[in-house]
Amino acid sequence: MPHDEAPQDRAPDDGARNKADGKADRHTKVTVWVALAANLVIAVAKAAGGVIAGSPALLSEAAHSVADSLNEVFLLAALRRSRRPADRRHPFGYGKERFFWSLLAAVGIFVMGGCFSVWQGIEALREGADEKLSGYVAGLIVLGVALLAEGASLLRALHQVRQQGGGLGALRDPALRTVVAEDGTAVLGVTLAIIGMALHMVTGQVVWEASASMAIGLLLVYVAYRLGRDARDQLIGEAADPELSGRIRSLLRAQPEIDSVEALFTMKLGLDSTLVAARIDLVPGLDSERVEEVSMRIKASLTRTFPEATQVFLDVTDRPADEAHESPAATGERGGA
Repeated sequence: MPHDEAPQDRAPDDGARNKADGKADRHTKVTVWVALAANLVIAVAKAAGGVIAGSPALLSEAAHSVADSLNEVFLLAALRRSRRPADRRHPFGYGKERFFWSLLAAVGIFVMGGCFSVWQGIEALREGADEKLSGYVAGLIVLGVALLAEGASLLRALHQVRQQGGGLGALRDPALRTVVAEDGTAVLGVTLAIIGMALHMVTGQVVWEASASMAIGLLLVYVAYRLGRDARDQLIGEAADPELSGRIRSLLRAQPEIDSVEALFTMKLGLDSTLVAARIDLVPGLDSERVEEVSMRIKASLTRTFPEATQVFLDVTDRPADEAHESPAATGERGGA
């Protein structure tokens, strides 16, 4: 007896949850603005110092800061657009906007930061780089100031991570995760640039600075790959965490009217929004009115217990369990819960 239900209305405590989410977004926005301001100032200083000193490592770091600045603009757009309410064209809301803009940020890190830095290092090895003592000094001063600024921005981002509970759970926000990755990479990249430039100054061998430039580029490529992979998984429809899916399945199985849970599908719709679709087999003897009542009660219980389950669908089926077990969702393969 198939029976499809519309999404369950929001739970009574959704107002408090949305208020908390808005507060977290404001903190993230401040963190992004701090990173943007730091990167803009540092990008100008690095570019000027790199041109004056003729330093490939410093120019690579300038490209890195320009890429980070553009990415912060993407993240600010993500924070603003992802909280728009659902409408007729997007009935599940705009939560995945965060993942889209985070993917663009990853592409920016790869192209503007990683590829340019590797190219700059290769060019330095091919053509050499003549630097005067004054150029070295200016470059090292710029990099020292950049290290302080990038470190302050990283501390701000880590402070927010601690405020939100710390650990991987606090980094599920792609905007905050991207800022932490960018700032951490920037601190490491500036350190490599300082080492490369100092060794070039001491030994007179450009290979040290060129190697530092290429190392910065490879580091950025790796970070871009990791951020892009996470954004891709979420954009194409990533399932909820196995722990959450298991708790949802346990709650469904605990209902006295449910004979078996034939399949359970979940998909992240945004930072704090998950779609839950379950195919269930009810105990025999329930009439249509009773099925309706049971379905509404179970969905209310799900949204009350799991506030992140903002969209819940139940499908009552008479399909034999041995057929349902062949589906990816029932077997626990990728794509199912």
